[in-house]
Amino acid sequence: MGFLKRLFSKKKDTAPEVKERHALNLEIGDIVTYDLADYEVVSKLTYRDGSYEWYGYQLLEGRNTKWLSAEMDDELELGMYEKIHLSVQKPFPAKLEHEGRTYHKQEEGEAKVFGEGRSSNLQWDPVRYGDYLAEDEETMLSLEEWGSEIEVSLGRSLEEYELKIIAGSK
Repeated sequence: MGFLKRLFSKKKDTAPEVKERHALNLEIGDIVTYDLADYEVVSKLTYRDGSYEWYGYQLLEGRNTKWLSAEMDDELELGMYEKIHLSVQKPFPAKLEHEGRTYHKQEEGEAKVFGEGRSSNLQWDPVRYGDYLAEDEETMLSLEEWGSEIEVSLGRSLEEYELKIIAGSK
């Protein structure tokens, strides 16, 4: 085998194989294009409630942060969220009002959360969650109680075709 042939064949052997990405297997460093903006995945949260598992990905574009939620129920369910300021008391109420819309609680529970990337300090920490849906069945509120703090995010459901995913180096 000639020198050039060996040189090029070694490069092929050492190149890392990149897995095809979709909303359920995103990795830190992947790029998600949504609504004409490119976001980098900087954090990945894995939630477990019993045997049920879902994911939250922190997406960053400049100073703009969004959270992509992905879960496989009977079908793939996706949501895009942004944190908002809304005062919520414990226990989580049956309904919430925000900007003239009423949101009804659909689900509440407790999960263990494992974090990667910017959230790597989470090592199966407990979180209480509540999911709310507006009458339009597209707009959602998500509540997460971390210790004494309740974080509220406003989101909407989306379809997989609304995202373009470019794998990072893994």
